[in-house]
Amino acid sequence: MAFTQGAHHIGLTVPNLAVTRDFFVNVLEFKQVGEVPSYPAFFVSDGTILVTLWQAVDPATATPFDRKNNIGLHHFALKVDSLETLKSLHQTLASTEGVEIEFAPEPLGGGPTHHMMFYIPGGIRMELIAPGSK
Repeated sequence: MAFTQGAHHIGLTVPNLAVTRDFFVNVLEFKQVGEVPSYPAFFVSDGTILVTLWQAVDPATATPFDRKNNIGLHHFALKVDSLETLKSLHQTLASTEGVEIEFAPEPLGGGPTHHMMFYIPGGIRMELIAPGSK
C-alpha cells in the first residue's frame, strides 16, 4: 500500500491572479476558501480538491506553459460527474474569454470514459474527465 492518500492540492503560478480566480469561481463554480494578499495567492476548491493560485512576480518575463519542452506539469485533470456535464462545460468553455479548447469531449482510449482538453486563462493545460457508465 502506498504511503500517500490522493491529492491534497494543486498549486499553479499564473500571469493574472484575478482572471484565473474568476475562471475557477465563475466558470467552474469552485468556492474561494482563502487568500493571502501579501503573497499574493487565492485558494479555491470544488469540495474535493484545493487549487492554490499564485501570482507570477513578473508575468511579462515569466516562462509560459510548455507541456512538451519544460520539465514539470504536462496538464492536470479533474473529474466531472457525467458526460452531460462534460458536454455542458465544453459549451461554456468554448465561449469563455481566455480559454482555448484543444479538443472537444471524446472517448478516452476507446472506452466509455470521455474527456476533453483545454487551456485555462493564463495558458495552463487542463483536462476534464467524465467516467463511463457501468
